[in-house]
Amino acid sequence: MRIFNIKNFLISGAIASVLVSCAVGKPYERTDLQIPETYKSVQVTGDTVVLPWKTFFKDPKLIGLIDKALTRNNEVNVALKNIEQLDLIYKQAKLSLLPTLDLSAGASRSWASTNTLNGSLNEQFAGTTHMDDFSASLRLSWEVDIWGKAKMQKESAAAEYFAQKENLNAVKSRIIVQVAQAYYNLISLDEQMKIAEQNIELSNNTLKMMNLQFKAGQINSLAVQQSEAQKKTAELLIPLAKQNISIQENALSILCGEYPTKVERSGTLKMMIPENKLSEGLPAQLLSRRPDLKMAEFNVISLNSKTGLAKAAMYPSISLSPQIGVNSNKFSSWFDIPGSITKALAANLAAPVFQKKQLKTAYETALIEQEKAAVNFKQSVMTAVGEVSDAMARTQGTSERLQLLEQRTTILDKGIGDALKLYKSGMATYLEVITAQNNKLQNDLEAINVTLERLNAEVDLYRALGGGVQ
Repeated sequence: MRIFNIKNFLISGAIASVLVSCAVGKPYERTDLQIPETYKSVQVTGDTVVLPWKTFFKDPKLIGLIDKALTRNNEVNVALKNIEQLDLIYKQAKLSLLPTLDLSAGASRSWASTNTLNGSLNEQFAGTTHMDDFSASLRLSWEVDIWGKAKMQKESAAAEYFAQKENLNAVKSRIIVQVAQAYYNLISLDEQMKIAEQNIELSNNTLKMMNLQFKAGQINSLAVQQSEAQKKTAELLIPLAKQNISIQENALSILCGEYPTKVERSGTLKMMIPENKLSEGLPAQLLSRRPDLKMAEFNVISLNSKTGLAKAAMYPSISLSPQIGVNSNKFSSWFDIPGSITKALAANLAAPVFQKKQLKTAYETALIEQEKAAVNFKQSVMTAVGEVSDAMARTQGTSERLQLLEQRTTILDKGIGDALKLYKSGMATYLEVITAQNNKLQNDLEAINVTLERLNAEVDLYRALGGGVQ
């Protein structure tokens, strides 16, 4: 009769479960992103080709710094530890369908009062004033996975694991960009110092000539003072550049996982401009390359599974708990098989009835979290498309500015030579010479800054297109 009741109990629970099982654990569907076919006004077609970073960057010292940063950077190491944690969670989630098995063993001795029935009977029949109890049992517990909880737990854990892997790739891509831009900035500071030193030398030559003319009474002291002021303008650039170089070297060393030290570098900014033209491809292709976008989508997938788990918690659950063991009141007969064997079989049907709306609130909260993650995913895609468009605009703009600066540099170089010749022949004033020198100094500094902008724009475009760690 008991077996019949347990059987009916399980059948009834299974039927009730099947009736509502279709509403639990909806499969993930990507939200409608409405991705445009162009980057703003630029029409692009075909596949995007993004080179590995060791191919994209040419300078061997820069490649060595990036390689060191990807290995030693502490942020990368923390991300690797996070992956190890999630890997353990994923492996544990894969075992969620298996039952649990518990072993318990114990021995006890109790003394009943002689003024009680148990105490008097115990001494009369057992001949002792105490009662011993020796037991050992194995208890198996298994929840019938009606709602697919194990599958959803595994999907959520897997999504979190792969999201963290993509987060690691995103961290590495960002570090590649930071190292490259810091290296470019160091070279630009080196070139600013060279420009300043050249301008100081030019100002020295001009000052010598004006001192001779001043002694000869051909010019007044104001001309000499103006020339000295122009020299000081160039000299002021030297300590500022040295200060910024030291600060940038410290930052780059820490980025590479080292204490602040001197950073070796070579080449010029123009030599750093990539030879390979990046192919922009289609905006939709960003989803298959950008690790931050992959991570955002994996987060939505994980929350979709957690929403299913929150809904499954609102439905009944069935569990089986068979147990077998040995029990005796004497140690000598503890393992007297089969006399000491004890057995038990339990089946449980648990269903939440009144939980003060806690389960419903948990489900609705999980659903809102999933919707928020979907909105964040769409926002990430929009931001990514915007970053590509911005980088393309900066690349184009800096290229055009560099061409104009090269033309202006040619004009100013010729202007300085002409100003000195005219000044020596008395056909130009000292102010025209100083103005020509100052214009050349400012032009050369601007050319360095624009070249640095161009390099940063190229690196930003490389990252925005999903380049870096493949």
